[in-house]
Amino acid sequence: MARGKLRIYLGAAPGVGKTYAMLSEAHRRVERGTDCVVAVVEHHDRPRTEVMLHGLEQVPRRELRYRDAAFTEMDVDAVLRRAPAVALVDELAHTNVPGSRNAKRWQDVETLLAAGIDVVSTVNIQHLESLGDVVESITGVRQRETVPDEVVRRADQIELVDMEPEALRRRMAHGNIYQPDKVDAALSHYFRPGNLTALRELALLWVADRVDAYLNEYRSEHRVSTIWGSRERIVVGLTGGPEGRTLIRRAARLAEKGAGGEVLAVYISRSDGLTSASPKELAVQRTLVEDLGGTFHHVVGDDIPAALLDFARGVNATQIVLGVSRRRSWQYVLGPGVGATVARDSGPDLDVHLITHGQVGKGRGLPVARGARLGRSRVAGGWLVGVLGPALFTWLLTSVVPDVGLANDMLLFLTLTVAAAMLGGLFPALASAVVGSLLLNWFFSAPVHTLTIADPENIVAIAIFVGVGVAVASVVDVAARRTQQAARLRAESEILSFLAGNVLRGETSLDALLERVRETFGMESVALLERESDVAPWTCAGSVGPRPCAAPDEADVDVPVGDHMALALSGRVLPAEDRRVLAAFAAQAAVVVDRRRLRQEADQAKELAESNRIRTALLAAVSHDLRTPLAGIKAAVTSLRSDDVEWSEEDRAELLEAIEDGADRLDHLVGNLLDMSRLQTGTVTPIIRETDLDEVIPMALGGVPEDSVDLDVPETLPMVDVDRGLLERSVANVVENAVKYSPPGERVLVSASAMADRVEVRVVDRGPGVPDEAKSRIFEPFQRYGDAPRGAGVGLGLAVARGFAEAIGGTLDAEDTPGGGLTMVLALRTAPRRSDEQPDLAATAT
Repeated sequence: MARGKLRIYLGAAPGVGKTYAMLSEAHRRVERGTDCVVAVVEHHDRPRTEVMLHGLEQVPRRELRYRDAAFTEMDVDAVLRRAPAVALVDELAHTNVPGSRNAKRWQDVETLLAAGIDVVSTVNIQHLESLGDVVESITGVRQRETVPDEVVRRADQIELVDMEPEALRRRMAHGNIYQPDKVDAALSHYFRPGNLTALRELALLWVADRVDAYLNEYRSEHRVSTIWGSRERIVVGLTGGPEGRTLIRRAARLAEKGAGGEVLAVYISRSDGLTSASPKELAVQRTLVEDLGGTFHHVVGDDIPAALLDFARGVNATQIVLGVSRRRSWQYVLGPGVGATVARDSGPDLDVHLITHGQVGKGRGLPVARGARLGRSRVAGGWLVGVLGPALFTWLLTSVVPDVGLANDMLLFLTLTVAAAMLGGLFPALASAVVGSLLLNWFFSAPVHTLTIADPENIVAIAIFVGVGVAVASVVDVAARRTQQAARLRAESEILSFLAGNVLRGETSLDALLERVRETFGMESVALLERESDVAPWTCAGSVGPRPCAAPDEADVDVPVGDHMALALSGRVLPAEDRRVLAAFAAQAAVVVDRRRLRQEADQAKELAESNRIRTALLAAVSHDLRTPLAGIKAAVTSLRSDDVEWSEEDRAELLEAIEDGADRLDHLVGNLLDMSRLQTGTVTPIIRETDLDEVIPMALGGVPEDSVDLDVPETLPMVDVDRGLLERSVANVVENAVKYSPPGERVLVSASAMADRVEVRVVDRGPGVPDEAKSRIFEPFQRYGDAPRGAGVGLGLAVARGFAEAIGGTLDAEDTPGGGLTMVLALRTAPRRSDEQPDLAATAT
């Protein structure tokens, strides 16, 4: 079964007439005898749209219930059973009610198309998924219902339903779109003239791109090589020279003269990587063309005129803008130049503009010599072998081993030519071939000691020698250069792989990355510079090496990273081929800086969130937990002051005891709040000194009933380095928490023991215990696990206890008690052993 065809009416905003146009198309098809039904149409109580439904068959909708409310959706199964030729499906981006066959209406449409049913639908430009952020920035409204762009792009026909913004606002004011009570709000918010104009431009541009894609597809299918000037596309040929900025601005002015003009800047580099372009200048020109609304392209091609014309024809360009050649007059002997060649071969459908500039005739830099890649020592060795080697062979063959034959002599000289090519490249090998042929002619070809050759066979032999020598030298030279290029590319790939791995793992720090740059390129110093704006001074985000650069102008090599960041290197000037990898390092350095800032911002946000959480919990504690004892105190005092009741001595004692208990609870709560505040602000300053546990722990049990705790702290325990006051508060909070959660009649065990270089204090209770997943959470401020009907705290006791324990260099953790319950383990470091002769040291504060 053939797939159905999709026709979409696209609008810039609600109310432009998409549904009306769709229904009008349905009436036209019905009049032509087409089997057309309405699968779903949302008329939104608009009278003119509702009237258009008359005379059209409507498939009953399916009723669904969701959250105790009734909704109706398109009945896809009913439409499939009806099997019309054409189905009308309004609002393509609509989200279906849960329980429907598909989550989105466009998925319903895909089902109908797969069944061979043609579909006519509608959608607004703001519902396209790729434009969600743009539309939100324009209107301030985030679209919740979206449709993938590809679904709309695959439509067989897209028709734009357009309307002037003012006409749409008049339609809105007349009540033709929304109900009267919503008109004023809509006109003053979403339907403002600026919003509607921007949405209309988005719709027009999107449809224009769609038409452009259709045009390119048609030209490709029908192999149309000629350029169709449907819109002005201007290609700017860049060389990396300073004249590029002039060319880009001139091309932008040309594009402004025609509607929908487009500027495409292209830089063509040779495949061997040799270039005289300035990477910094290219980066500036790329930024300039993008600021002017154009695009930048990098193309590889050895034949620059042909590559430029191929690119222009490939993008259906109508004009090419080139600068007048910078070559000097004598250099035209080597050829007509790129501009003249492009103008000659462009044909009648492509205009070429040659723009004059300030660099005309001033010459251009020459590419790096091939031999420079091999190193000076290898080139010198190649010349020695190529020039002195034949002379040495001649002496050996004439004095030491004469009469070996001309063929053998030629093979020996050919060996020298190959050796010269492997060492020094092409030119030493050519010199070796020339010198060898002359020596063979003079010393070994009859008549000897003359440049004439009597035997024609010898002439052919020497000619073949020269040809073979040149060919072999060329092949060996190409192979050597390709080998070196492969080695370089392998090194580059390893570096890029290293960078990619660091990006994924997020491991490299900025200093380590800059040090890697310095080692890789052999530079003296490397600095990453940044500034807030174009006029702000440069600041150093990170540097390695002595005397780093303070500004990009001071560097031997600088690589821009975005608008306000640059990587500056000092030590030597790098060739252009090294800048490619250096740009990757620069981009990675920028990523590291951004990641570091994001991490700092995340930490700050986390601290703010934690502070906000604690502040909220504190307010809750003040409003509830602190009010409870206050209410009891006030009630007891009010009763005592009442003149209507004669209180007995027992009643007075009971009320006074209630007042005292409430005051103690308030004192305990306020003390914990103050302690937590000190821990949060970092103002806790412990005074560390040697302490015996059997002197401190009994004092910490004063806040619990005497018969609720069993104490087991041996006197033989080693002394510990702690702050006595903080240790007492920490143990007191832990013991009070254990007693609070212990069952009636069960005593809490407080024991201490020495283990290696630390002493552990264990507080063991037989209460309900805490699951493993909650053990870390109970130490957070304002956290209480489960219900605590007898508790009078705000969830700060254990948080303060752990804070004080860590302040004195210890740890506090929770473990399960064998047989049920919870054990708190307070680990403290023992004091260092001292000899008897060593005097006692005074207490020191840390």
